[in-house]
Order: sequence, then structure tokens, then C-alpha cells
Amino acid sequence: MPFSEAIKNAVRTIPDWPQKGIMFRDITPLFQNARVLRSTLDQFVHRYMEEEIDLVAGIDARGFLLGVTLAYELKRGFIPVRKQGKLPFETIREEYELEYGKATVELHKDAVRPGQKVIIMDDLIATGGTMLAAIKLIRKLGGEVREVCAIIDLPDLGGSEKIRAAGVQVYSACSFDGH
Repeated sequence: MPFSEAIKNAVRTIPDWPQKGIMFRDITPLFQNARVLRSTLDQFVHRYMEEEIDLVAGIDARGFLLGVTLAYELKRGFIPVRKQGKLPFETIREEYELEYGKATVELHKDAVRPGQKVIIMDDLIATGGTMLAAIKLIRKLGGEVREVCAIIDLPDLGGSEKIRAAGVQVYSACSFDGH
């Protein structure tokens, strides 16, 4: 079985959550499966181990779990892209559209220095709103986003296409068709 199929088999799909019409892809069963979790994280580590990267940014909240692990393995720094009102120091913020509403993310003003190369990690790419907001924040601080990565891409929702249109490469371990 291809590894992307092992990941897909470890993801639980919950229809109509958090609202009707959404097919929520729950990665918590993947986290509970030690073999698939390790193989998934190793896939990202091997992808980036030879790349020139200064920081890994993880998006609130599941992107923290993945991103800090990736940063640790790559021996790089980690920066959290948080939901509004969660960071204690001076921040910059960016509002974005979700599949089911609007939200705002923030980054500390000193999180990225001009010229630093950053990978952004989250669990899933749907409409691309969160990733695009994180890209804008990092660019506002002078950072260079080398690539965004996620365990799951939902290409039918157009997020990965929007991210590529913004000039950023996209990598995912697997994809699911449909919404």
C-alpha cells in the first residue's frame, strides 16, 4: 500500500462538522497510531533536512504539534502563528476566510528577521485562508516563505491552488477528493 494510503486510512472523516456540508478530516487517530505518525513526520523531516531553512512556523493548533516536531528534528527555530489574542507580546495580524466563517491570526513582531527562510506547517489545507494569512504575516516581517506543508490537502476546495498563485510551493503527504 502506498504510504499516502496509510495516512488516509488513519484519518477519520466526520460529516457535517463543525457545520452541515463540511467533511471534517480528523487526524487524531493518525496521532494515536505510532507507526503512521512516525512515518508521516519522517516524511517531512527527510523532505526538508537538506533545505536551507531558518524557521518552521506552525499554525494554531494542530500545526503546533507537527511544526515544533519538525523544527526539533531539523534543529531549527519554531514560531507559532496563533489565533487572535493568544500572543503576549506586540503582534501583527491578518484576517482570512475559512470554509465556514472568518478568523484572524497573529505573529509576534519579532518572530521573523528580514531574509529568514521559513517553512509553514499545518495539518490540512482546505480553502488556503490560514496558510495565506501566515504567508502574508511572514512576508510583512521580511521573511521568505520557502514552502507550505500539510499532512492533508483538499484540492477541490482550491486552497493549494491559491497558495501556488501567491508564489509559494505546496507539499502535502496525501489528498482527499471532495469537500
